[in-house]
Amino acid sequence: MIKIRNTVNLKELEKYGFEDLGVCYKKYCFGGLQYFINKGTREIKRLHPYSFREEPVLGEIENLGIKDLVEEGK
Repeated sequence: MIKIRNTVNLKELEKYGFEDLGVCYKKYCFGGLQYFINKGTREIKRLHPYSFREEPVLGEIENLGIKDLVEEGK
């Protein structure tokens, strides 16, 4: 599981193209891919219309430009 570090102010995500949807932040990407960051747990999930994999890999996080804001959880 990849999540945003507890020391990061979640408002910072807006600088990276994430929009505040109330309970989470969301970013739309090419081809229908979407990333969600839960404000409570700070976990990052992905949703793609042609893939059942919900957990992003570190390479995807690097492409989003938020690598320095994340940590790997348990």
